[in-house]
Amino acid sequence: MSLLVNVGSNLMCTMGTAPAPLKVTSQATVLAEGKPAATIQDAAPMSNVGPFGLCTSLANPTVAAATAAALGVLTPQPCMPAPAGIWIPTKPKVLVNNKPCLTQDCKMMCAYAGSISITLPGQTKVTAN
Repeated sequence: MSLLVNVGSNLMCTMGTAPAPLKVTSQATVLAEGKPAATIQDAAPMSNVGPFGLCTSLANPTVAAATAAALGVLTPQPCMPAPAGIWIPTKPKVLVNNKPCLTQDCKMMCAYAGSISITLPGQTKVTAN
């Protein structure tokens, strides 16, 4: 069973050098382990998805320019997240306030050729009643 993602979960981009925390802004009433549960709409750069340290993708214009200036030596630059759309849901029928929930196995593409995944979902246990 997939775990729900909540406030403070860790995200990682394949082109980044550091994890970033997730901020939930799509809803505040449904909780997972006492924290607001995320939905697939929690995908906005900076307000939901923070920077991933340094970006290493040559598809990022700032990395490409710095690398060209360094005569072809890859020169990572600060990562300003550029999500290409919303999270791809893996459990689209499980809703949080009428929006598909965000689970640990969801992915999101970055406009600079990377993919963003959830490394620490926030929920650690599942209780069935």
